[in-house]
Amino acid sequence: MVVDKSEDNGGFREFQFQRIKQETKWETFRKAIYDPATKSVLGRTGKSWGQLLVFYAIFYAVLAALFAICMQGLFATLSDTEPRWTLDESLIGTNPGLGFRPISDKTEEGSLIWYNMTNQTDINKWVKLVNKFLEPYNATQTGQNYVNCDFEKQPAKGEVCFTDLSALGNCNEERAYGYNGSSPCIFLKLNRIYGWTPDYYTSSLEEMPDDLKYHIDNNTKTAAEKKQVWVSCQGVDDVDKENVQGFRYWPQGFASYYYPYKNYPNYLSPIIAVEVIKLTPNVIVSIECRAWARNIKYVGGTLNRAGSVQFEMQVDSAPPS
Repeated sequence: MVVDKSEDNGGFREFQFQRIKQETKWETFRKAIYDPATKSVLGRTGKSWGQLLVFYAIFYAVLAALFAICMQGLFATLSDTEPRWTLDESLIGTNPGLGFRPISDKTEEGSLIWYNMTNQTDINKWVKLVNKFLEPYNATQTGQNYVNCDFEKQPAKGEVCFTDLSALGNCNEERAYGYNGSSPCIFLKLNRIYGWTPDYYTSSLEEMPDDLKYHIDNNTKTAAEKKQVWVSCQGVDDVDKENVQGFRYWPQGFASYYYPYKNYPNYLSPIIAVEVIKLTPNVIVSIECRAWARNIKYVGGTLNRAGSVQFEMQVDSAPPS
């Protein structure tokens, strides 16, 4: 009982207050989970939970249906065999890059090919890397859509050209691809660009290296044979040129019958084997290889390189210590 001492007609007023029941923290928590008075779970009755679940089921079903419709519309514009945007309309553009192999598995070695010609472990390392690169070319290429191509016989639609590794001259596994001596082989290939057709140089240019000019003018017999994306390699600067005797190519161009690339099954990009002849031992030599075609833009240097590739080679001759 609480007494109010305020006067009221000469007396006192008394007021009765009901004491609020104090709940423990455990009782409060248990009531939040399930309230027996309202039969609610986590603050919602069964009816409320049912309405919420029905709402979100319908919401996510509609959302999934809209997503499926959008994806189906997107896939309707795509093809399994050709890109939606090609050549100038694509991000790749129309200037193919030139790549080389082998490349070391060690990232820190970058584009350096470094080995000791007297160390069998070094030799095996590079031979295995080349073999791995050539695996698709060593696979069986008979039947299916393979055909023998030449400059007078272009592949028909859906056909691809048979690749003969025996045409790679000295660059073969029996010779360890030259990595057991001072004349190792590297392999060049152009990046694939769907629908791209080279615009060939059918005669030599003044700025071409002398060996390439001689090859074009004297070693190609017919007009069809001159339709190749020519390749040349040389030392980057005068010091590099002094430390390599020369280069031998098998062949010296990417033949026209491989183009345009149409993503046909079993297609293999043409490759060129380049034998780097007699590197000076124990010296790093920087080499640049370039592709030649009217529609291949050439940019040298270390930044924004285009139409060419640069790599370094060092051949050690002393026995490993």
